[in-house]
Amino acid sequence: MKIVFMGTPDFAVPCLEEIIHGNHEVQAVVTQPDRPKGRGKKLTYPPVKEKALQYHLPVFQPERVKELRFVEELKKLSPDCIVVVAFGQILPKDILDIPPLGCINVHASLLPKYRGAAPIHWAIINGEEVTGVTTMYMDEGLDTGDIILKKEIFIGDKTTGELHEEMAQEGAKLLGETLRLIGEHKAPREKQREADSSYAPMIDKKLGNIDWSKSARDIYNLIRGVNPWPGAYTTYKGEKFKIWKSKIVYKDCQERPGKIIKVDRNGILVCTGSYMLNIEEIQFPNSRSMTVDAYLRGHVLEENTILGESNVDES
Repeated sequence: MKIVFMGTPDFAVPCLEEIIHGNHEVQAVVTQPDRPKGRGKKLTYPPVKEKALQYHLPVFQPERVKELRFVEELKKLSPDCIVVVAFGQILPKDILDIPPLGCINVHASLLPKYRGAAPIHWAIINGEEVTGVTTMYMDEGLDTGDIILKKEIFIGDKTTGELHEEMAQEGAKLLGETLRLIGEHKAPREKQREADSSYAPMIDKKLGNIDWSKSARDIYNLIRGVNPWPGAYTTYKGEKFKIWKSKIVYKDCQERPGKIIKVDRNGILVCTGSYMLNIEEIQFPNSRSMTVDAYLRGHVLEENTILGESNVDES
């Protein structure tokens, strides 16, 4: 099968490798333009471009895929199928109509739930027990096309970073099976149920700000859901710090939410809107992430302080 692959971040790389090592011809790889990155603002290749160059594949990096010149280039390639994985731009109808076997997307949720940009983050933040990957035929909507295959994945206590890696690998396997079925003209099609749909909007840094009036479960989910980016945070005596790991303590607390109840080598025990949360791994500005035990070897954290505020609560 002649395939054009469109993708940008790390999540898309295993899918590209799956196609390369499958019985397919990768005609070209389309990815986002190189962007400045890091403190030095050095122009950096997207991960998909790096992988494509390793295999000496032609790479296109249009600023906008709807540009007429780029659409014409795709038409000249005349691919049987276009595979899209976390590309970052919406495909116009002119491109969707090019391949006779369709444009196929790998999406990191069990559609129609969590359509949109950040399905892994929101599945964890919302406390889902199970998520998964879906392959679908693309249409002009946002992740609204007919479903081909699904694979469920158990979330457990995983962070977004941990789940991201697992889903990238499972998505590649599902893509391989999907392309096999398409090539044999045996691929199923299932309409999405709009009544079951939900949306996973883009994540921004403000989302990581912890509201201690929420339940310990909600805060625990948030901490995992925004790890590794943008990171959950609060303040201690006005100084912002990040929280990377925590554990729910199922004991009632009648104190004010955000109040530090106890500090020891096992963590920082904090009262929430429901039950308590034990903070186990933190990161203050200009420092690395470390366990609370390690932090306490050179610093003091006072009990009865209210996190998220600049004042110290009365004991």
